[in-house]
Amino acid sequence: MKYQIDKQEQYSVLTLHEENLNSTIAPQLKSDLILLSQEGIRNFILDLSNVKYVDSSGLSAILTGHRIWKGTGSFVLAGEMNPMVTKLIEISRLETILTIIPTVSESIDYVMMEELERQLDGE
Repeated sequence: MKYQIDKQEQYSVLTLHEENLNSTIAPQLKSDLILLSQEGIRNFILDLSNVKYVDSSGLSAILTGHRIWKGTGSFVLAGEMNPMVTKLIEISRLETILTIIPTVSESIDYVMMEELERQLDGE
């Protein structure tokens, strides 16, 4: 699985450099998401702009990320997604629970705002 990860203090961005998020890649992505969460990453952005196809295994990996970060921070799908990927997410009715933002920079802004709100709520 080819990807690039940009780890910052408040968030990390994983850019997947694969056209297919399928049963070949999904198990490794799930494992990597779990390892990254154990490193203490509070907010996670998954950039799917290079992905052209997602199958049920890929959706499962995405939902794993959502479950991991739901209680501790933010999990965002970012990037100008392929229409096939968007359609699958809509057919699965996941657009109602997943945070999907068109660009990585907007996703970073969103995550930083969420983090600020959590800090203010905690004080």
